Amino acid sequence: MPYIPLEWLREHVDVPSGTTAEQLAADLVRVGLEEERIVPPAVTGPLVVGRVLTLESKEQSNGKVINYCRVDVGPEHNDAPGTGKEPSDLPSRGIVCGAHNFGVGDSVVVSLPGAVLPGDFAISARKTYGHISDGMICSARELGIGEDHDGIIVLDQWLAEQGRDGEEPPAPGTDALPLLGLGQEVLEINVTPDRGYCFSMRGVAREYSHATGAAFTDPADGANAGLYPQGVAPAGPEGFPVVIEDEAPIHGRPGCDRYVARVVRGIDPAAPSPAWMQERLTAAGMRPISLAVDVTNYVMLDLGQPLHAFDLAKLTAPVVVRRARPGESLTFLDEATRDLDPEDLVITDSTGGRGARPLVLAGVFGGAAAEVDETTTDLLIEAAHFDPVSVARSARRHRLPTESSKRNERGVDPALPPVAAQRAVDLLVEYGGGTAEPTATDLDRTAPPEPLLIRADAAQRLTGVAYGTPRVTELLEMIGCTVRPAGTDEEGRELLAVTPPTWRPDLVGAAHLAEEVARLDGYDSIPVIIPTAPAGSGLTARQRACREVVRALAGAGLTQVLTYPFIGDIHDRLEIPEGDPRRRAAALANPLAEDAPLLRTSVLDSLVEAARRNASRGLPDLAIYELGAVTRPAGTVPAPIPGVEHRPSPEQIEALEAGIPAQPTHIAAVLAGQAQAAGVLGAGRPWDWADAVEVVRTVARTLGVGVEAGAPVEPVAPWHPGRTAELRLPATRRGKELQAGPVVAHAGELHPRVVRTLGLPARTCAVEIDLEPLLAAAEAAGALQVAPVSTFPAAKEDIALVVEEPVPAAAVEAVVRQAAGDLAEEVRLFDVFRGPQLGEGRKSLAFSLVLRAADRTLTAEETAAVRKRVVKRAAKALGAELRS
Repeated sequence: MPYIPLEWLREHVDVPSGTTAEQLAADLVRVGLEEERIVPPAVTGPLVVGRVLTLESKEQSNGKVINYCRVDVGPEHNDAPGTGKEPSDLPSRGIVCGAHNFGVGDSVVVSLPGAVLPGDFAISARKTYGHISDGMICSARELGIGEDHDGIIVLDQWLAEQGRDGEEPPAPGTDALPLLGLGQEVLEINVTPDRGYCFSMRGVAREYSHATGAAFTDPADGANAGLYPQGVAPAGPEGFPVVIEDEAPIHGRPGCDRYVARVVRGIDPAAPSPAWMQERLTAAGMRPISLAVDVTNYVMLDLGQPLHAFDLAKLTAPVVVRRARPGESLTFLDEATRDLDPEDLVITDSTGGRGARPLVLAGVFGGAAAEVDETTTDLLIEAAHFDPVSVARSARRHRLPTESSKRNERGVDPALPPVAAQRAVDLLVEYGGGTAEPTATDLDRTAPPEPLLIRADAAQRLTGVAYGTPRVTELLEMIGCTVRPAGTDEEGRELLAVTPPTWRPDLVGAAHLAEEVARLDGYDSIPVIIPTAPAGSGLTARQRACREVVRALAGAGLTQVLTYPFIGDIHDRLEIPEGDPRRRAAALANPLAEDAPLLRTSVLDSLVEAARRNASRGLPDLAIYELGAVTRPAGTVPAPIPGVEHRPSPEQIEALEAGIPAQPTHIAAVLAGQAQAAGVLGAGRPWDWADAVEVVRTVARTLGVGVEAGAPVEPVAPWHPGRTAELRLPATRRGKELQAGPVVAHAGELHPRVVRTLGLPARTCAVEIDLEPLLAAAEAAGALQVAPVSTFPAAKEDIALVVEEPVPAAAVEAVVRQAAGDLAEEVRLFDVFRGPQLGEGRKSLAFSLVLRAADRTLTAEETAAVRKRVVKRAAKALGAELRS
């Protein structure tokens, strides 16, 4: 995020004296630039001007020579008599210093005890080399305003370097923070991706002007700013030769549509960057390096145009802008060599042939081959306009989010390159002693912005505020647009032709312009209206049913979780066999993680990972569930993606909907460890397969739907083949035949191998429920019919039926319920018995029946008739016998 030093901002806009970073943040947030943070001053506490009164050099036993100085730091800070410090005939402070580039009478910068320098370096009085050093005489590096650490700052020399020849240093005791440009707060702002022009002082100053009405001077307008009294250098064939070759434009856009090159010769390679520039770069979060690099960085931060400086002696003309060739690589300034992609745009020279040697990843990062170093005297300055999409892709492909790429990928003003290049050339000539070649290279293939035809009331339609055409025109012209009347539409509504400025590539439609009108007029002027909910709105029956299911499972003691629907190799770990429909998962075109490129086909796919994570972190006792969508792509026909030029046709919308995979709603649960912990009241109880089956019954019961449990015909992964239940909707009768209902769930223990693979507790149970058939059955059944509570007494009957081992208990229970009819208030299986007296392969199922009539007390004959009917039908349907 960009840093905004107040003093730098004042160069372009009238910021009132005394404005704080907090006030600046409040002004900018009104136009949509939010405060990220306020960076405190790099130096705090007393930092004053001092004058050296005496200097005594002493060589130490280690051979080091130190200076003990008496320094006048002003009446307020000098040692007072009787303080117990080292005596002196002169009002001063004693300070030990190891530098030797100063003498008696020089004015220096002194940090007194209580000051804190960059790096959280606190200054205090301490005894060293046999003296009490009551402060510190500072160097540029210690104050964070330069790299010079060999000597301290001598203010006479420092003022001369600032171009302030003849100016006397301030009196001892004067606050040195304003003198050095230190002690100021810096505002860091958050810039949204559509407003890349605010990654510059030029852009932020313009927005501050919009927010406060302060006078703004565009630094890119030489006539207004006075930066270029002679104007920008003209382009001509005498400029440095540059060729643009783009054989693979992305989405039809050229990778580079403007390239400006300027040559500066005879620069002093030892010339330092001016202190004011170093201070501004440091305040903006950049480290000063050298004059050439600092100038390009400074102009980028000031105007928003990234620049690049080449060592001209290392170039072979012409420079060629092209796409990378297969197999090419580039060694960057960070000394890393990276393979280039054919979509990468590169800047090359003609060493080894025209455009043969890549030098720079265009708009992103420079290479080492033509790097500016300590011997460079001749420079080629590049200022270009690159395609934002190309730069963004290259920066992400190579993981190089540089200051240059941040600006280029958001869109830079295509009118800036010649202005920014001229500004860099002027600074290099002024501070480096160079000579600029009078002719520039400017390959300009840019097109002016096209006017947008909008309704004059477009902003009113979106915000509800009646701005009026004059106010809309005023606000759009404020941001640099050209606005002219464009007649009326077919319905007589006023139209405007609005041409956006070159620095606003984000303004491409009526909605964008309406947003600008609302932003500049003030979002607080938009009335707050609570929308009225239309009649009949609210949750649908399906939504209410799903919420009831969620509440029921939570009430049963399970914990709801939400997992990401993205999966990887989980089907292998769950041992889902090849050919299983669950193996056919939709692949993501741009997955969030490389190891999870697919969409889940069952909720259990992602839920077991949540269970595994809990178990691995010491929480083996868990009962979790999730309600969510799964993706089943079978039968999906891929649809073409329509463009954005116009609204899709009904046929296109229908094709898009047909191309969306089926996404049924499922519920899954994982039960592991102990259901009840052991304690003084009794032994614990682990979760088992019956609890998993009960989860399904709870869901069905909540929806008012019955389910029948039975063993699956074939093993179903990832469950245990002998401890799994298959649950179906009740069978329906078609003519004389019963037709089995659809399978809605599987519940039971997970296969031991799966449990070990996932690292779950032994005998972990799991459930997967397809909620769609249950919801459909609930909808078909309609509203629940609640019968009145009978006030007549109940009659009880216990019946034990002997059946063959393969006959499921659910089938016997269904026959019992059917035979008992409306009199059956409750049918409950309470005992299963196997023994030699029954015969091999047979079992006894004992059911408890609670019988009650709504209008009378049942007689003994009626209950006996029910018993007889149950035995008869069970014998006919299942071959059951009454156990004697």
